[in-house]
Amino acid sequence: MPIRVLDPRLFAEGEPAQMAPPLAKLDGAVIGLLDNAKLGTARFYDYLEEMLRTRHGVREVIRRRKPDASRPVPAEMLGELSAADAIVSAVGD
Repeated sequence: MPIRVLDPRLFAEGEPAQMAPPLAKLDGAVIGLLDNAKLGTARFYDYLEEMLRTRHGVREVIRRRKPDASRPVPAEMLGELSAADAIVSAVGD
């Protein structure tokens, strides 16, 4: 079943957003973990990073924490995360 992404803007501009294709494998991949600065996220990412490394052979994990949960990711931080093959962005409370 395809995923339908709705655009909340009154008038859509540009091309609609599309999902990135899945990675063929995690072994040897670089994964970015973007922490939204809420209490539970770091603990969840500790567990996720360990699982990605030990069970799936992830080569490197790039972890960054937003300064505030309600603000967008700073451009510099996005630049650092762009080195990743895939990024996980999670909310933790």
